Amino acid sequence: MDITKEIKLAQQGDRDAFIGLFRQIESGLYGTARAMVKKEEDIADALQETIMKAYKSLDTLREPEFFQTWVYRILINECSNILKKRSRSVIMDKLPEATAAPHASDSVEMRMLVDKLEEQLRIVTVLYYFQDMPLKQVADTLQITEGAVKTRLYRARKLLMEELTCSEEGSMKYESL
Repeated sequence: MDITKEIKLAQQGDRDAFIGLFRQIESGLYGTARAMVKKEEDIADALQETIMKAYKSLDTLREPEFFQTWVYRILINECSNILKKRSRSVIMDKLPEATAAPHASDSVEMRMLVDKLEEQLRIVTVLYYFQDMPLKQVADTLQITEGAVKTRLYRARKLLMEELTCSEEGSMKYESL
C-alpha cells in the first residue's frame, strides 16, 4: 500500500494503518534511540513516548511524505529530554548495561566507535549511515543545514578513521573519543 494512503487512513483513526507505519520504521527508531540514550529502559521510554505523541498529534501532520522525518524529530526530542533528566539525577549505584545484539550488517567494533562519538556527531552518523537517510532528510530531522550535516559527517569520519587506524596498529584507544 502507498505510504501516503496509509498515513491518511491513520489520520482518519485506522489503528492498524498507524501500527503498520511504525512497523516499517521501528528498527530505525530503535537504532537512533540506542545511539542517543544507550540504556535499554531509556530507549523503551523514548520509543513509547514517541509513539504516543505521534498517535495523539497525527492529525497535525500536513504533508504525509514527511511522516518519517516528523517521527524522527519527535524521537530525537524525547531522547534529548531523557538525557536532560538523566544529567539532573544523581546515580547512586551503577548496574551493568545490557547490550543489544548488533544487526548482522553492522560491525561491532564500528558500532562501538560510533557510540563513543560526541552526541552531535553520533546522531548524524547513525541517521545517515545506519538509517540510510539522505542528507536533506537528516538536515530536516535535526533542523540544521545540509552544510552542517556534511561538516559533522566529515568530522565523525575523520575521528572514526583515526581510531580505526590506531586499532589496526594494535593500540585500542577509542576510549578517548
